[in-house]
Amino acid sequence: MKRNSLSVENKIVQSSSAAKQPKLGFYSSLNQSRMHTVLLDWGRLPHHVVLRIFQYLPLLDRARASSVCRRWNEVFHIPDLWRKFEFELNQSATSYFKSTHPDLIQQIIKKHSAHLQYVSFKVDSSTESAEAACDILSQLVNCSIQTLGLISTAKPSFMNVSESHFVSALTVVFINSKSLSSIKIEDTPVDDPSLKILVANNSDTLRLLKMSSCPHVSSDGILCIADHCQGLRELALNYYILTDELLLALSSETHVNLEHLRIDVVSENPGQIVFHAIKKHSWDALIRHSPRVNVVMYFFLYEEEFEMFFKEETPVTHLYFGCSVSKAVLGRIGLNCPRLFELVVCANGLQPLDKELICIGEHCTNLTALGLSECEVSCSAFIKFVRLCGRRLTHLSIMEEVLIPDEDYSLDEIHTEVSKYLGRVWFPDVMPLW
Repeated sequence: MKRNSLSVENKIVQSSSAAKQPKLGFYSSLNQSRMHTVLLDWGRLPHHVVLRIFQYLPLLDRARASSVCRRWNEVFHIPDLWRKFEFELNQSATSYFKSTHPDLIQQIIKKHSAHLQYVSFKVDSSTESAEAACDILSQLVNCSIQTLGLISTAKPSFMNVSESHFVSALTVVFINSKSLSSIKIEDTPVDDPSLKILVANNSDTLRLLKMSSCPHVSSDGILCIADHCQGLRELALNYYILTDELLLALSSETHVNLEHLRIDVVSENPGQIVFHAIKKHSWDALIRHSPRVNVVMYFFLYEEEFEMFFKEETPVTHLYFGCSVSKAVLGRIGLNCPRLFELVVCANGLQPLDKELICIGEHCTNLTALGLSECEVSCSAFIKFVRLCGRRLTHLSIMEEVLIPDEDYSLDEIHTEVSKYLGRVWFPDVMPLW
């Protein structure tokens, strides 16, 4: 009797487990149904969700996605998606990078030029790419661009374009936009007359202007901008067009506080340029008007060309020396740059900078960042410098070759002492060996 009951129970269990397991065909149809539902759900996503996804996609993937369905194609042409665009113009014979397809460029000009607001042009080293960028600029007659950037990824190829062609193309944007707030046109043949057109049409909106290495621009062109663009907050230019008059114009009562002034000091004809000096009262006027302005100076000079710099107090906050700089100049920096936040010395020579570095540590009480390469400092002097600055040194990048062991400290000991004064673990940088 028990045996029979057990066999019945086994049959019941087997039959119930079989009932719980659907046939393979049922699973297949179920999966197909779920996939169909997923596809329907993707196709029915709200426009704003698809738009958000498209904004993260590279241009090519975005174009491919637009062919999935009609709804996604509609999103592909929503104006919000075309407010920011980067034209990449490269020649296949001279560059490994792909260019924006010409058909797409024409589609943008035809359908979306009025929607473009944040536009940049990246060109390679060829003149053909720079000329192609100018051709596109000249067609943006219905634009309302707010940010414009012309970027040469290699050598400054825009300088090879004829001045008339470049200025004519750029003027189209200056005249038609009337809302430009940020312009980066460094290493280009822009000139004074075109800047006057910029001012006439965008004086109320211009906030940032970067135009270093523009040989056709004079101090008069920059003065015109300073006098009329009262909202200008960031300016980048070459030192040869920096004048006392310009600094005083930027310091007028009607002008807003300048936040960032970048000055490139470049020697294009080594030994043939005598650099002028900016008077102390002009710098003082700027700082009184804009006490928090960052004055950033990049130097690419030979040692004998520094004669006119840092003889008086200079309100520079960030200093970068791309070429060799003498001990004498570094000594003057310690005495005459009390606002200095950051100092980078790429090269000096074989004379130790012990006294100069300690002088900087004693007098530049705002210094928070230091970078040294291809120069020499004794370990003892370096530790004294770090002790003077203490924990306010948030960035300290020193190549190991810079530090010279002496009687007090070896290279094996220096990181311990420096770490103690910084309040964090620190090691000198080491040149990688490949």
